[in-house]
Amino acid sequence: MIIPAIDLIEGKVVRLYQGDYAQKTEYQYDPLEVVRRYAAAGAEYLHIVDLTGAKDTSKRQIPLIKNMIATGLMKFQSGGGIRTKKDVDDLINAGINRVVIGSLAVSEREAVSDWFKEYGADAIVLALDVNIDANGNKYVATHGWQNDSGVSIDELIDFYGKVGLKHVLCTDISKDGTLTGSNESLYSELVNEYPQITWQASGGIGQLSDIENLKPTKVQSVILGRALLEGIFTLEEAIQCWQDD
Repeated sequence: MIIPAIDLIEGKVVRLYQGDYAQKTEYQYDPLEVVRRYAAAGAEYLHIVDLTGAKDTSKRQIPLIKNMIATGLMKFQSGGGIRTKKDVDDLINAGINRVVIGSLAVSEREAVSDWFKEYGADAIVLALDVNIDANGNKYVATHGWQNDSGVSIDELIDFYGKVGLKHVLCTDISKDGTLTGSNESLYSELVNEYPQITWQASGGIGQLSDIENLKPTKVQSVILGRALLEGIFTLEEAIQCWQDD
């Protein structure tokens, strides 16, 4: 599945370069119009990142997210600074299908495990952003990529496997927002090692050939952000590319 992504700051559509708020590009798109356009192109899911809420949970953009969901045009997954059960409840109550949890999955494992039990594994996506060292070790970064947790992606997958982990959005940080292509070897390795997980590949897709190159990895979904917003190719073209044998 091709999953378009939209990052929101104070109601505006933006993109950050490698998670850096200081390197922000703002697009003159209305979020509701983006939903309608992507739905018309065939998107079944939209990935929403609430960057305002990530910085200040009291300013989470719930009213806007509710309006996007109210279009009834597709399903939604959303995250951005999820820190408490209330944050999860607010998104679930707004109508989000899957809540995306990042840093907290590293620092508050027991709490997040309880959420798996309460909401079900299908309602949670773990967003694991990895730094890969010279020896090929994949360590998860947290807090907007500012901190290296020292925890490996394998350790977290094994831990959450005990509560039925189903969805993982994995980003190679060095690729995000660069349009330089995806890390196919990373996804091939992860899919092979953990075939029970539905993998979402994120970061680096800059042309249709990058989507084509991900097919042999058997990753189930591809997240697309900047390339679509900048018109490098259309969502229709991306979906067609992914579906072609």
